[in-house]
Amino acid sequence: MTVKQIKQNIGSQLVTTRADKQKSANQTYQAALANSAYTLAAPYVKVNPYNTSPLTALVIFQTDQAAKVTYTVVGKTANTSITNQVNGGYSTKHQVPLVGLYSGNNTVNLQLTYADGTTATKTLTIKTTTQLPKYLRQTKIKVTKNNKQQMVIGNNKLTFIIRTTKESFAIDADGAIRWYSTLYVQHMLQPIHNGHLLLLSKKTQSALVYNDLLETDYLGRVYKEYNFSAKTSNSDGGNETTVLHHDIIELPNHDLVATANDGSDYVEDTMIVISHKTGKVTKVIDLKRLLPKAMYLKYKAGSNGDVDWFHQNAVYYDKNDQSLMISGRNQDMIMKLDLQTTKIKWIYSGKKKATWPKKYRSLLLTPTKGTTITGGQHGLNLLGDVKHDPTSENILLYDNNINVTNGNAKTSGKYSQGVQYHIDTKKMTIKQTWAYGKALGAANFTAIIGYTQKLNRTNYLLDFGFKNKGKESNVIEVNGQQQVFNVTFLIMY
Repeated sequence: MTVKQIKQNIGSQLVTTRADKQKSANQTYQAALANSAYTLAAPYVKVNPYNTSPLTALVIFQTDQAAKVTYTVVGKTANTSITNQVNGGYSTKHQVPLVGLYSGNNTVNLQLTYADGTTATKTLTIKTTTQLPKYLRQTKIKVTKNNKQQMVIGNNKLTFIIRTTKESFAIDADGAIRWYSTLYVQHMLQPIHNGHLLLLSKKTQSALVYNDLLETDYLGRVYKEYNFSAKTSNSDGGNETTVLHHDIIELPNHDLVATANDGSDYVEDTMIVISHKTGKVTKVIDLKRLLPKAMYLKYKAGSNGDVDWFHQNAVYYDKNDQSLMISGRNQDMIMKLDLQTTKIKWIYSGKKKATWPKKYRSLLLTPTKGTTITGGQHGLNLLGDVKHDPTSENILLYDNNINVTNGNAKTSGKYSQGVQYHIDTKKMTIKQTWAYGKALGAANFTAIIGYTQKLNRTNYLLDFGFKNKGKESNVIEVNGQQQVFNVTFLIMY
C-alpha cells in the first residue's frame, strides 16, 4: 500500500467530543476558584470530578497570602501514604488534585507554605465510592511479599496495571487499589512530558474497537482527543478495526509515534508519526519496505486472512541519535532504525546469519558468550546511551522465551525473564548484563504479554503478564536477584 492509502485508511484527526462534554464541569470549578467563600477552613471538594476517576478528588480554596500546597493521602499502613506538591509557584487561588485515595473513607492532610516561611495545615475527611467496577471486583489481588524498606514503590509511589482491555488501575505496596479509570483501556496508558497520560479507549464500553486516543490527567480531564476513522481495504470486507495497538511514545517536539494497523491484510507491522498540533499522520514507516520480503510473503495468514508476520509490540525513541528501537514478537527480533531516513542501524535476532540476504548481514549484532536469544519478547526500552554515545547503549526487555519463528527451541516455554543487554555498535556485539526469571521456571512462563522496567540502579519491576493461560498475572520487584515485592492478580471471571 502507498503512504497515501495508509493515511486515508487511518483517518487520524483531532476532535473535541469529550472535552466539550466537560465544559460545564470546568466552568463549575472555575467559578469555585473565583469564590472567596471557599477557604482553607471550608474548601470546595469534588470527588471524581470528571466521572471517570472515582478515587480522585479536586479541592479548591483561596488564601489571603500566596502559598504553595502539598497534600498527603494518609496510608492505612506504614509506607503507603501518598504525598505530592501541587505544580506551580506561590498563589492565593488553589486547585489541589488529590490522587491516591482509597475506596471508602480517607484522611487527607493539606500543608500550606507561605512566602514568608510560615505554614498552615488542614485535615480533610473524604469519602469515595465503596463499590469498585465489576471487573476490578472480580480481580483478586494477593501480595505475598512487600519489603517496603527495599521497594522503590514502597515509599510514596503506586504501581500502575495496564490491562489489554477493561479498566486500568494502580496499587500501593499492600496491593490496595488507589486509582482506577472507569474507561476501558487497551494497552496504552503512557505518561508524557506535562504529567498527563495518553490513554487508548473507545467511544462506548460496548464498542468493539479502541480508536479514541485521549490526552488526560489522573482526575479524568481530557485535554486532547485523537480519533481514528479506521477505514480498511483488506479481506475483512471493510470491517472497522482498531488502528493503534501496542505502544506509543512522545517525541521531543511532542509529536507521537505509535504502532499501528494500516488497514491491509498485513497487521501490526506499521508505525506512524502523528502531529500533536493537527492530529494528522505526518510519516508512515512500513516495515515490509525495510525487511526481507520472505519474512512477510512466506508467513502463514490467520483464519481471518490477516498476516501477523512481525507483530510489533514496542517502540522507544533514542534522542541521542534520533532513532527508534522496536520489537517484533513474531520474528523474535529487535532492531534500531533512524527515524528520519528509516535506515536500519542494527538487528538482533536468532535467525541464522546465512539465511539473511547479504545486504542485511553487516547490520546483525553478534551475541557474546552467555547472551540469550530473545523469543516473543515485549517492552523493549533504552536505559541510556553510555556517556551519551549512541554506539554504546544499555537496553532492557521482557523475554517471553517462546520460539515463534527464530527463538531458542531448546529453552522455549521453560521460563520467561527480564533481560538487560549492552550493545556496542562499533564491534556490533550484544552482551547480556542482567537477567531475572529463569529460576522461577515454567510456573512463570508467559507465552504472550509481559514487561520489565528499571526503577533505580539496583531494582527492577517485572510483569509476568499471562501466567496459567491468562488466568493470572504476577508482578515482582527485585533488588538485583532478591525479591522485595510479589503480587499476583487472579482473574475470577
